Amino acid sequence: MAGGWSRDGAVQDQIDDTVSDAVRGARARMPAGEGLEYCEECGETIPPRRREALPGV
Repeated sequence: MAGGWSRDGAVQDQIDDTVSDAVRGARARMPAGEGLEYCEECGETIPPRRREALPGV
């Protein structure tokens, strides 16, 4: 963490970078791509709007 002789705003910059890294990492772990059209458990059709809301699931 910045302190001492660091410039004004350095601590906030570090906080912002940490948050940005966490968001980028979370987005990278999210499912993507074409999802299933039918439920693996029951075989029912998954509604198109639900597939759009959660792509890759």
